[in-house]
Parts: sequence; C-alpha cells; structure tokens
Amino acid sequence: MEKRFKVMTVFGTRPEAIKMAPVVKALERQESIDCCVILTAQHREMLDQVVDLFQIKASYDLNLMKHGQTLSSLTARVIEGIDPILAEEKPDLVLVQGDTSTTFVAALAAFYHRIPVGHIEAGLRTGKKYSPWPEEINRKLTTGLADLHFAPTTLAKDNLLREGISPEKIYVTGNTVIDALLATVKKEYEFADQNLSKILNANSDKRLILLTTHRRENLGEPMRQIYQALAQILAEHSDTYVIFPMHKNPAVRSVVAEVLGKEQRIHLIEPLDYEPFVNLLARADLILTDSGGIQEEAPSLGKPVLCVRDTTERPEAVAAGTVLLVGTEYQRVYASLTKLLTDRQIYQKMAQTANPYGDGLASLRIADIVIDYLENSKNKNIY
Repeated sequence: MEKRFKVMTVFGTRPEAIKMAPVVKALERQESIDCCVILTAQHREMLDQVVDLFQIKASYDLNLMKHGQTLSSLTARVIEGIDPILAEEKPDLVLVQGDTSTTFVAALAAFYHRIPVGHIEAGLRTGKKYSPWPEEINRKLTTGLADLHFAPTTLAKDNLLREGISPEKIYVTGNTVIDALLATVKKEYEFADQNLSKILNANSDKRLILLTTHRRENLGEPMRQIYQALAQILAEHSDTYVIFPMHKNPAVRSVVAEVLGKEQRIHLIEPLDYEPFVNLLARADLILTDSGGIQEEAPSLGKPVLCVRDTTERPEAVAAGTVLLVGTEYQRVYASLTKLLTDRQIYQKMAQTANPYGDGLASLRIADIVIDYLENSKNKNIY
C-alpha cells in the first residue's frame, strides 16, 4: 500500500527518545504513514543507547552535540540543521516531545515552513520562568507553535485551556513514558554490569535509596545540602544504602566528590542505559531525585519519590500522593527521608497510590489521532 502521509519526529536527548520511541513504533505500524526520524543528538551518548534499545532507525542524524555548548549556539545549530531537511522532505506533520531546545527549535523551523506541529507531553507548567530553566519557556513557546497538543493529563489540558488553546486541538492521551517503561521493566531482570550486580547482591537485606540529581538550578549549594542530608541519614540508618548513577556534568561530580566521596554505603556508579536504569528503579525502595521523568515512572512501579526541587511541572503525582516535593534545604530533605524510613504507614500510602500518568496506551492513541487529523486535513485540501 502506498504511504499517504509523511510524519517527521524530531528528538535529541535521552528523555525525548524514551518518550518518543513508542510513538515512532506505533506510527511505523500504520500502513498509511511514512515515518521520518531526525536525531539532533544534542545529547549524544545518552541518546544512542535508547535509540539502540528500541531499534529506531534514524533518517537523519545531525550529531550536533559539542563540548561546552551553550544554549544559544545549540539553538542556532538545531535550526540550521533541520531547515534544509524540512525543505527537502516536506512532511505533512512534525512531532516534537517535551521541553528541550530541540523541541522548541524544531517546532519553530516547522512553523517557518508552514508545516503543522504536534506537541507530545503538552501543557506542563510550573508558572515560573526560570524553574526549570530553560524548559519552562521551551514548553510555552512550543505551545504557541503547535497545532495538536497531546496532553498527558487533564491538569495539563486545563493549563492549555487557560492559555487560550482551543479545546478541539487538545487531546488527553496519558504519558508515553509509561508505554516505554512497561515495555522495558522485567521481573527477573539480570544486570549485565557485574559491579552493579555485586552491589545489589551484597546489600540484599538493606533498603535501597536510588539517588539522581542533575538540574542546573540545583548545582552548587543546593546539591551540597541534599547530599549532606543523605549522608546524615545513612549515619543513622545502618539498614539503608544508596546507589547514585552520577550525571556526567563536572559541576555535579565535584560536589559529589566533596560530600559523598568517602561514604561507604553510597555507591557512585556511571550513568546507566535506560533498560538497566528502569529495572534498578524497580528494585529501589525509595527515590530521591530532581528528575521530571522519574516522577512519572516511579509511581507505576510503586516507589515513593522525594523530589528535591522547589517547583514541579508534574503536580499530578504530588496531588495523588506518590511524589513529595521537598526542596533542597538540608533540614527538609533530612526530615522527609527520616519520615519515610521510619513510618511504615506513610511509606505504604505513597507506594500504593495509583499512578496518574496513564495506562501504557498513550502512543497508540497519539497514532490514531495523527491519522484522523491528516485524513481530515487532506479532505479539507489543506495540503
């Protein structure tokens, strides 16, 4: 059957790849869709392992990552790289995901070519311009450029409605990260990393805290206070240990070395590929993180999350009770960890709350909506 429509997906970071992968797979299964994939690779290594895991074949790889790149230089390179591809491929729709520089700039480039844009994970907001930075503004700018808004929750939809987006352009689909997660976590998963397996086996009788920190706004003193609180917790709870897949940012690692480098029950490891990471997430008892994606993933696995941020664009999990927003100040982080480690009733309440982010079928819904949109657009002779 001849393909009737060309849909271009554009992404450049590991989080985007994780959330876009099930959408790409759903589109590839559609007989009427020719799926074109552009990788900007604004994060190179971390992107590649997700692309390999989900067996995504890129049509174009811009390979834009440079050491020490600034947001301004990255923005310029993304639009210069995508522009001639759009001119040549002339897709019927461009799909972007989330809140990265790739997301915003790809949407802008498509707009310049008068190509409709679909925004996956639309409508997330903190209401604060610089928190998270630059993601909050990337999201809002992409909203202004998009024609289809795939909101993961009704709360995200409400955010879009308040900003004047027409209801008929908004679709509540669930979050595609749950699709990816449920396809990847395995009950009897065996870790290929022998060091990680050794750590897990040696501490099988202890409670595991999984730690991740990387956000720009937490660099320096905020991270120092988070780590100091965690070190104090370990001093008081001998039945607890930590695994910390460290972000490669030298600014993160310098504080880690200063505060946590000599802690025996804090195991510092290199960043994990997506598959072993989410299976490690499934093994953990408690998550301490500033990651947005983990706030969505962990509740599906019944894992309480302490989010070390002052704001979150994912308040649904906070409202549901699966995520607790604790900031970065030493005393709040310490007190929150203590409460979860000592009060079983509070722990169980957080662990057993239903995940508000979906049922694992978001990507199928998005594919169906895309086809309906393109069919209707064709009938209206838009193209």
